Amino acid sequence: MNKVVISGSGLYTPPHSVSNEELVESYNTYVNEHNQLNETAIAAGDVDALAHSSAEFIEKASGIKSRYVMVKEGILDPKVMMPLIKDRPSDALSMQAEIGIAAAKQALAQAKVNAEDIDLVIVACAYTQRSYPAIAIEIQQAMGTKGFAYDMLVACSSATFAIVNAVNAVQSGTASRVLVINPEICSPQVNYRDRDSHFIFGDVATAVVVEKASIAQSEHAFNVLSSQCFTDYSNNIRSNFGHLNRCDPVASNDSDKLFHQQGRKVFKELLPMIYQHLDKQLSEEQIQANEFKRLWLHQANINMNMFVVRKLLGDNVTKSKAPVVLDEYANTASAGSIIAFHKYNQDFKTGDLGLLCSFGAGYSIGSIILEKT
Repeated sequence: MNKVVISGSGLYTPPHSVSNEELVESYNTYVNEHNQLNETAIAAGDVDALAHSSAEFIEKASGIKSRYVMVKEGILDPKVMMPLIKDRPSDALSMQAEIGIAAAKQALAQAKVNAEDIDLVIVACAYTQRSYPAIAIEIQQAMGTKGFAYDMLVACSSATFAIVNAVNAVQSGTASRVLVINPEICSPQVNYRDRDSHFIFGDVATAVVVEKASIAQSEHAFNVLSSQCFTDYSNNIRSNFGHLNRCDPVASNDSDKLFHQQGRKVFKELLPMIYQHLDKQLSEEQIQANEFKRLWLHQANINMNMFVVRKLLGDNVTKSKAPVVLDEYANTASAGSIIAFHKYNQDFKTGDLGLLCSFGAGYSIGSIILEKT
């Protein structure tokens, strides 16, 4: 089979940042208005009073301090509490294509290849802004890539699963160079009126180039040594948004159409799966966890990440071993581990090993072992 490398990566950061303090001020204003409006019903026990949030609670619970968003207008307005994103005409470039292309251009430049050298584009993310035509095909047309393109959704494991698809395509000869793009516009799916989740997500776009090792020209390339994917169905992280919603007008705007989760169940059920998944892969590849120079982990929650790190490496782990970007970017769904990889791989030398790993809704787990060329 063809040997495969990741030869370039790219990152697009949206123009607006929202701090925990800004979110909390908006949320608490909403809470005060809700509790005041329902004061009599709350006193009678017919309606539950809403509790305030705090920046300290958010950081302790998640490690998040801020997040980037494509559109800030509306998010902090207690009467609106969602980004007011204007519709674009059908003949205009979509927002996801726009930010995907920005990240893709960086990845192409680092890989030292041109758009016309690409023969497969995969757009992989938690949400796409429409069902069809595929965002990937739109990007293919706008950038002038060749071959074919498609979208795929595996929630927070979309990026790693797409890289595995890209590797398989190159190994089998279906494609020679693949552009994997993760345009994560998560803010429209956030319930900014929910204390437990209003702070979780941010927007971003990442991209990587996957190609045959024999044609790679970049000094930034990493050999793909091993990959594993795993899924196990769960309702504990869910969004019910879809085109069937309009067929039940009574429930079409209910809160279950936005992101919601049962966090404690996720921790209890998913964490053992992650460790067992990685333990199996490392055993099969005869690699010890301490051989990794760096772990580029999914950026959902600092407590979840630290559990995985400690299980693999013990308690005395430096920050550089498993870098965190969620403090600045928040949870960016599938893009989080790619942000960490993009920002923290420049110090690798030939032969150094790294682990790229995602986990999330599905449940889904994707892990890729990389070696610096």
